[in-house]
Amino acid sequence: MRLHRLTLTAFGPFGTTQEVDFDALSSAGLFLLHGPTGAGKTSILDAVCYALYAAVPGARQSPGAPLRSDHAPAGLPTEVRLELTVGGRRLEVTRRPAQPRPKKRGGGVTTEKAQSWLREYRPEDGWQGLSRSHQEIGEEISQLIGMSREQFCQVVLLPQGDFARFLRADAEARGKLLGRLFDTRRFAAVEERLAELRRAAEARVRTADEQILALAQRIAQAAGPAAAEAELPEDRPGEPGLAEGVLEWAAVARGGARERLGIARSVLAEAERRNDDARRALDAARELARLQQRYAETRRRAAGLEERRAEYDRCREQLARARKADFVAPALELRDEADRAHRAAGEARDRARASLPPELADAGAEQLADRERELRAELGALDAAHRTERRSREIDTERARVDRQSGADDELIRETADWLAGWDTVHQELRSRVERAQEAATRAEQLAGLLAPARRRLEAARRRDALTEQKAEAEVALTTARERAVAAHEAWLGLRERRLKGIAAELAVQLVDGVACTVCGSADHPEPARAGDGHVDRATEEAALAAHRRAEEARAEAERHLGLIAERLDAALAAVAETPGDTDDTMGRAGTVPVTALDDLVARLTREHTDAHRLAAGTHAAQETLAAAEREHLERLDARQRAESRAAARTSQREALDREQGALEAELAEARGASESVAARAALLERRAGLLADAAETVRAEQRADRQRKEADGRLADAAFRAGFDTPQAAAAKLLDDTAQRELQHRIDAWQAEAAAVADRLAETDAREAAERPPAAPDTAQAAYDRSARELREGATALAAAQERCTELDRLSRRAADEVRALGPLRQEYTRVARLAGLTAGTSADNERKMRLEAYVLAARLEQVAAAATARLRRMSSGRYTLVHSDARSGGGRRAGLGLHVVDSWTGRERDTATLSGGETFFASLALALGLADVVTDEAGGVRLDTLFIDEGFGSLDDQTLDEVLDVLDSLRERDRSVGIVSHVADLRRRIPAQLEVVKERDGSAVRHRATGTLSG
Repeated sequence: MRLHRLTLTAFGPFGTTQEVDFDALSSAGLFLLHGPTGAGKTSILDAVCYALYAAVPGARQSPGAPLRSDHAPAGLPTEVRLELTVGGRRLEVTRRPAQPRPKKRGGGVTTEKAQSWLREYRPEDGWQGLSRSHQEIGEEISQLIGMSREQFCQVVLLPQGDFARFLRADAEARGKLLGRLFDTRRFAAVEERLAELRRAAEARVRTADEQILALAQRIAQAAGPAAAEAELPEDRPGEPGLAEGVLEWAAVARGGARERLGIARSVLAEAERRNDDARRALDAARELARLQQRYAETRRRAAGLEERRAEYDRCREQLARARKADFVAPALELRDEADRAHRAAGEARDRARASLPPELADAGAEQLADRERELRAELGALDAAHRTERRSREIDTERARVDRQSGADDELIRETADWLAGWDTVHQELRSRVERAQEAATRAEQLAGLLAPARRRLEAARRRDALTEQKAEAEVALTTARERAVAAHEAWLGLRERRLKGIAAELAVQLVDGVACTVCGSADHPEPARAGDGHVDRATEEAALAAHRRAEEARAEAERHLGLIAERLDAALAAVAETPGDTDDTMGRAGTVPVTALDDLVARLTREHTDAHRLAAGTHAAQETLAAAEREHLERLDARQRAESRAAARTSQREALDREQGALEAELAEARGASESVAARAALLERRAGLLADAAETVRAEQRADRQRKEADGRLADAAFRAGFDTPQAAAAKLLDDTAQRELQHRIDAWQAEAAAVADRLAETDAREAAERPPAAPDTAQAAYDRSARELREGATALAAAQERCTELDRLSRRAADEVRALGPLRQEYTRVARLAGLTAGTSADNERKMRLEAYVLAARLEQVAAAATARLRRMSSGRYTLVHSDARSGGGRRAGLGLHVVDSWTGRERDTATLSGGETFFASLALALGLADVVTDEAGGVRLDTLFIDEGFGSLDDQTLDEVLDVLDSLRERDRSVGIVSHVADLRRRIPAQLEVVKERDGSAVRHRATGTLSG
């Protein structure tokens, strides 16, 4: 990283813009930054740090230490711009902190947010903007430099009080800085990855052990009492002996379960034998009881059959007579049906004849049919009369429609006449309304042109009155400030004169015996001057001078404030003097018009403009209303003309309809006869023809029914004779329906089936022999069989449980063996990974120094840094001191790896760097910082530190050591590096020709470049 140019504006003690050309200063390799205390030397380093990291180093980064200069003008913003080359790229970083600025409108101040810009220079395109985001710029710069703000201050800036921090830092702090500079995060990542692998492997081992323990618990549950013969292993998950112990314990549990399985099989075999014997005895007792019960039941059924034999004979006789009568039943039904049909036909004939005229009451079927045909012919002749009647009704409808249309047209003509009577008045009123609205629009435009200037004059008059009062107050304040400034100046001059008169006493206070006086040069001071009454010291004079300056600043501020008010008052007077072009207002063209008069004028113009604008707003509506009225006038005239034409045509149409209807009425009167209408005449004829047709049909039906009844009587007598009955009535008395016959047949069949079954059972010899034996006892045999069956079930249940327990134990044992086999590779992997993780983390017993992997790599880098620093430290210390890296463990159980010791060649002993004196600590830490920069630059991927700053510390060196240190710093030019020294030591200004001087001035500090004895600003 190389700095090229730094521009500061209103930053720290610098009230204006200052520029530092690092290219010019770095050309000699070594340059000096000096100036009086408080001038701002360290502020230049603060500006470099702020440009890169948006923060200043160390304790100066606090709310009580603002970055903005107190000397800066109000309108000049605080800004830092740094041009540098880093990572092979030339960049320009510009930053502005959050700062107050005057408001653009009105008085007071507002806080402006912090801003940042980043640009890059490219030979082909020039400066190109990259970003204006604080976060993006910070990430880009930090990535290119490779250090945080604190690390940058330790290695590059080395501010006051922090010069030897890295030298005296503990191993952890050194590790953080070196890890960032040398990018050893990959080794830390290896440590973390191995630790993660160890934790993951350990978790897998513990999970496998927990699964094995879970299987052991299930084995114990499945084994039941057999599991109590051996205790479950007490090892916790993760311990090596857990898996083998579980397998041994499971083998013992399986053995006990198999023994119990053999016992259960023996018990079950004995129970099966006893159950078979009991079942055979029960079957024999049940069979004997069944045969004895069967024989007794057969005897009871035989006695019952003999008791029901008479009923059986009666049913047989009744069923035989009913089946003979069934041959006569169809003839009986046919005779009954013919008789019913004859009676119904006679009743229908009587009802039909009752509705006929008296002359046709006894007429035959043929006479009635002839009369019906005559009526049908007359009915057909009425079709033409129906059409005539429909046309007459249509003519009535048309005449009604014509009357309605005629009435509507008459109403339209009357309404149009009434409306047209007032048309001229309405038309003239609408035209007047449109003209008034148009005139109001013109007036509104004129008033709008007068209202805006009048309002501006009113506002200007109000500002004029307010500024007049402010001007009077400002004049009084200016007079007071002038008087105070004159009084403060006179007071300061009087105190200065009194101090000059007593300056001898002030100088005498600094005299020391044996030390030459700065005035006379004598080392003897026999009578030093004494301060008299009213003596003025330097602090009092400076306080008076400060009061004088404050009074002058107050006077200048009062003059500026009065001038600003006067300018605003002149502008207000000029605005009040403006007069609208077409108004007759002549009251005060010189700007003396009172506010009340202008306020009244604005109010009057506002009212008139509002009224005119409201009236003008109706222009469009008035025009639309007029156009609509004119359109309606034309439409009404046209409608009246069309109505009159339709009325003339309607008169001819009505006359034609009347002539046609007169001819139709004559035809209809002849067709209707005595009926009200043709339809009524047709309905009457249709009803009479229907009555005649019905009567003729009933007569014919009655004749047919009589013939069918006579035929049915002959058939019935013949059927009764053939069935063996004397009369049809005797056959009818023996008839039974199907249900009664089925009931009789069922009773007969049941008696015959029972008789056959009893005969068969009486022939059985085994039942007869069983009846001769003693009564059977099946209940006793059943009780014995139930006991044996219960014992058999209990034995089978016990055997099944023992078999299931053995099967489950075998399955769980196989799973446990599989889990143990799968655990082997996991435990081997865990052992290997845990050993590697312990070695890299420094916690393993194999790692004697308890050194982490990253610390080991950093220790190698620190050893290189110590070697590079020793090359310069030996020159600075005249060969006395050597820096060495120590990997010994520190106290308190801390790990080893990043210790630093110094070897004193005068004593030959190695000691801690904290034992060095102030000057020795200075050049030792300087050598260490330079060595660190060399190693970082040589390290592949490291950042190149081409510009270093050393802030103070040279005052603690003697002349010889100072020469050695400067020689070492001067040798950095061989590697194209530059070193800036910040120091008050006067001897350095003679030794280092390239200088940057910071000068204190009344309006803020300034920088001056000096090279080879010439001064440049």
